[in-house]
Amino acid sequence: MLDPKVFEEFSGRLASLLAASPAADIEKNVKAMLGAFFSKLDLVTREEFDVQAQVLARTRDKLKDLEARIAALEQQGR
Repeated sequence: MLDPKVFEEFSGRLASLLAASPAADIEKNVKAMLGAFFSKLDLVTREEFDVQAQVLARTRDKLKDLEARIAALEQQGR
């Protein structure tokens, strides 16, 4: 197995090499282009999506409860 320190050292050296190369500029430009592209789209973050999914689940549960209450009230009225 690899020693984590060796992996960290290798990763650090690789990052410093990339930072000094044109690849860093290319990465920055690609990130900027993608950021501009995605900002034009109507997207939500994963966190926002998860929150809305929880709200929807609670709403569905409440709807089921209300439907059951209405059914019970209708049975009483007959």
